[in-house]
Amino acid sequence: MIVSIVTSLLLVLIAYLLGSIPTGYLLAKSLAGIDIREHGSGSTGATNILRTIGQKAAIAVLLIDMLKGAIAVLIVKLIYLYSPIELLPISWQLWLIVAVAFAAIFGHSKSIWLNFTGGKSVATSLGVLLVMNPLLALGTLAAFGITVAISRIVSLSSIVGAIALNLLTIFVDGSLPYIIFAALAGGYVIFRHRSNIQRLLAGEEPKIGQTAS
Repeated sequence: MIVSIVTSLLLVLIAYLLGSIPTGYLLAKSLAGIDIREHGSGSTGATNILRTIGQKAAIAVLLIDMLKGAIAVLIVKLIYLYSPIELLPISWQLWLIVAVAFAAIFGHSKSIWLNFTGGKSVATSLGVLLVMNPLLALGTLAAFGITVAISRIVSLSSIVGAIALNLLTIFVDGSLPYIIFAALAGGYVIFRHRSNIQRLLAGEEPKIGQTAS
C-alpha cells in the first residue's frame, strides 16, 4: 500500500511538472526575445502567442501544450498495462487518471517555473481528454470549433467547450471519476477566463485577428 501511495504521488508530481513546462513563454523568448506575460492578454497560451508572435508559433504552442497533458495521462495508462508488478490497485485507476489529468492542467496555468503564472489550460485539457476518452475530446473540440467558427472569439469557444465537456461526460462516459473531473476541469477553465467573461459582457473581447486590449 505504501508503494502504491508513493507511486501515485510521484505520478501526480510528474504530471504537474509536465504541465508546468512554459511552452509559450520559452518560444516567445527564443523567437521574439519577449516575456509573453507582458504582452497582449498576459497569458502564455496559444491564443496570446497567435496575437503577439504569429500563427506558426501559436500552432507549436498548441500542439506541445496538448502533448504535455496527453503524456501525463498516458504514463498512468501504460503503467497499468505493462507494469510487471502490481504497483497500483486497479480500483484506483480512474481516480488516479483524474488526479494526474488535473495536475497537468493546473501546472499549465500555475507553472512553478513562472512564479505560478501561465495559460488558461485549454490546450492541456484537450490533451488529457484525448487519452482519457477520445470521444469526450472530439465532442468538446466540436463544440469549441462550431462556436469559434460562428463567433470568432476563442475565449467564448473555450467556455462553451468546458460546458459541453460536462454534458458529454454525463451522457457519453458516465463514470463518477470522469464526471467529477469534468466539473473540476471545466469549472477551472471557466474560472481562468473570468477576465474574458467581463470583456465578453462589455462587448470588448477581441475576435481572432484583433489585438487584446
